[in-house]
Amino acid sequence: MKCIAIIPARIGSKTIKKKNLVKVNGISFVEKTIKSLKKNKFLDCIAVSTDSTEIQKIAKKNGVWCEFLRPKQISGDKSTTNSAVNFVIKKIKKKFDFIFEI
Repeated sequence: MKCIAIIPARIGSKTIKKKNLVKVNGISFVEKTIKSLKKNKFLDCIAVSTDSTEIQKIAKKNGVWCEFLRPKQISGDKSTTNSAVNFVIKKIKKKFDFIFEI
């Protein structure tokens, strides 16, 4: 069984500016999530779906898939998490039995 965890992490937020880049104890929320997921031995792939080059750099630095930035039309306040997940699945071009959105 192949499993993927997808982290939707857009840069825009209505409440907290750049909340996925906010650091707690020196580590951003997105990096903390990546590091936590990397401890899971059942995951075959971890991917980040983002519209931010800053978040993309963090993902790549941590060795997770983030090859493409999410287009603006699926990165706004009214965009669904499902559209972000589907974007990754189409771009990654691998088959997975289980898809986890984190």
